[in-house]
Order: sequence, then C-alpha cells, then structure tokens
Amino acid sequence: MTSLEEARSLLREFPVVDGHNDLPWALRKIGYDLDARDISRHQNAHLHTDIPRLREGGVGAQYWSVYVRSDLPDAVPATLEQIDCVRQLLARHPADLAPALTAADMEQARRDGRIASLMGAEGGHSINCSLGTLRGLYELGVRYMTLTHNDNNPWADSATDEPNVGGLSAFGREVVREMNRLGMLVDLSHVAATTMRDALDATSAPVIFSHSSARAVCDHPRNIPDDVLERLPGNGGMAMVTFVPKFVLQAAVDWTLAADENLRAHGFHHLDTSPEAMKLHRAFEERTPRPVATVSTVADHLDHMREVAGVDHLGIGGDYDGTAFTPDGLGDVSGYPNLIAELLDRGWSKTDLAKVTWQNSVRVLGAAEDVARELRATRPVSNATIESLDGREG
Repeated sequence: MTSLEEARSLLREFPVVDGHNDLPWALRKIGYDLDARDISRHQNAHLHTDIPRLREGGVGAQYWSVYVRSDLPDAVPATLEQIDCVRQLLARHPADLAPALTAADMEQARRDGRIASLMGAEGGHSINCSLGTLRGLYELGVRYMTLTHNDNNPWADSATDEPNVGGLSAFGREVVREMNRLGMLVDLSHVAATTMRDALDATSAPVIFSHSSARAVCDHPRNIPDDVLERLPGNGGMAMVTFVPKFVLQAAVDWTLAADENLRAHGFHHLDTSPEAMKLHRAFEERTPRPVATVSTVADHLDHMREVAGVDHLGIGGDYDGTAFTPDGLGDVSGYPNLIAELLDRGWSKTDLAKVTWQNSVRVLGAAEDVARELRATRPVSNATIESLDGREG
C-alpha cells in the first residue's frame, strides 16, 4: 500500500476537521447565487471548495468562516448575511452537510457519513463592541470568533496593524471571558503576539488558532511564535496549520509584499481576488515569478509545531477560498490526503495523525463546552461596555 493509499484509509476513519474555509465570502462576491455555484457539482473553475472535492479530500468537519472585511461600515448585518449563506448551503445539501454546534454533533455527523458544518466569525469587528451581539452570534451557531482580522479593533491588536492597545484592552479581556462562558472558542489567528499572550492569560478555556503556522519556520507576523506554541499544552488548545504560501514559505512573504504593493498602486485592495485584480497578479507574476510552496513546506511547519507544542495540540486550517494562491499538491480541498501521505513518509504514526485530523478538534470544542457549563453556573451574563471598562467609545 502506498503512503497516499494509507492516508486515504486513515481519513475514512478519522477525517479532517478543517478550521477555516472562506466559501461564504466567495459566494458573497456573486450575490450568494447558489445556483451559479452549485457546490453539489465540481466548481474547479471558480472555487477551491465543493462537495465532491470535500469528499475526495477526506473532510469530515468544516468550520465555515462567516468573515466580512473589517473596513465595512455595517459589519454586523454583513456577518448575519454570511451566517444566512451557510444556513442556505445546509438546507440545500442535507445529505452531505450536517449542522453542528457541539463535539457530540461532530461525532454524530461522522457516524452518519456527513460533513459536520460549524461556523467561525473572523474578526471582533463582527460584534461592534457589543457583548449582546456576541451572544447573538453564538445563538445563531457561531462556535469560534477570531479576535481580529487584518486590522485592529478598539479592544484588540492585529498582527498586521500598528499596535494600539498593546494586546487586549480591559474590554477585550471581558470579551474573552464572555466567550468562555458561552462556549465559543477564542481564535487567535490574525492577532498580534501581544494579543495572543493576553488572551492566554485571560482565558479559562482552550484556545485555537484556526489557520496559522509557525513563525520560527516562516517569519510572518500572522504566524505563531514559539513561546506561544509552548503555552498550548498548559491551555489545552490547538494550532491549525494553514496552507497560504505567504504564511508558510519565506520567499513567498517577500514576493507577496511586492505583489500587494502592485495591486494597491493600481487602485485595488491587496486582498482583492476579482478577475481584474487577478489579471494584474498574473502580469506581475510573469515579470517576477512567484515562489511556489509545496506539501513539504506545510509539513515542515507541522514538524516544528509538533516539536514545540506536541501532537495533541495540532490541527489543519487550509484557508481555502480565502487565498489567491495555494501550494503545489494542496490546490483545493481534495488535497488533504497528500499532506497526510507526506507526514506518513516522515514517520508520523497513524495514532498521531488521527489526533491532527479529527480527535484534537473534537476534544478542544468539547473542553470549551465543559468550561462553559461550569461558568454558566457561577458567572452571570456580562453587560459590560467598552465605555465602562476602557473609558472610551468603540
């Protein structure tokens, strides 16, 4: 049996829980026309994600990102529209996609042969400095919130913005505590290292990094420093390695900075993946060839993260449909078996790989639920405001 055959066999028993997929954002760009992008059929020409390729890739659970850009003036209703998109997808594809709110739901979906579908809000701007809105998102099914996206919000610093509050403000720490009380996972991808450390100090539940890699392997501020990885065993949380080339390959970091500047010089946002923006990207790439990441590049991060944090604290968060470029061998959601095969070739045991693909993610969500049950019995609902805790408006 080849390594790839072994990988596929393992994934039939312990499928991938992927921490972050931006399909709802890709669908938002076309007005949520779910007929035009019918994910029950291959959408290779348009998307990284569809049900046939999720099946081929051995995906058993997916956190769908209900991301909206942090510069939108109305982030809360836009986030609600993203949640509605996920709900529409679940209603259209009930034989394949199972709504999931709990670790038990994930396990039931696995037994039923369906893909457990959870939601994660990407950026604290989606609650507009309102703990009531945070609770509303939880009631609608959101099970993690990334504390920031690329920009700071009034209570937390982002990895890719200038420092503002020095990590988490007092209100930011209250957001973390209220997330713990709810059972909503605190996601530390995108946040500044100071915010990571403050959140680990404030939380009483495991945290996640839904799509981040190792800073020691690729020095990008979106990645996780070793001192933070070292704290995951004590916290019980997990880091889900991402595939985005500019976060995993050092040469791609430098190339991306130049490519982003090229987009901005032509009046485009650096995250724009519209046909016009991609045409500019391709022209830039013809002039300056893009460094290409591979499956091996991603495996290097997992090797390092296992050494620092331990295998009990690792997972996978590809960031499909949220990136213009992907590594060779990981071009879409069908590629996960290639990564598992690479790790098998590097001597990772099937026991350890089962933790990375399925078991760690289920354990972490279940642990957050356990903490929430205890806190709800002892801690009242928080109606704190940013004005009361930070002395200023959001």
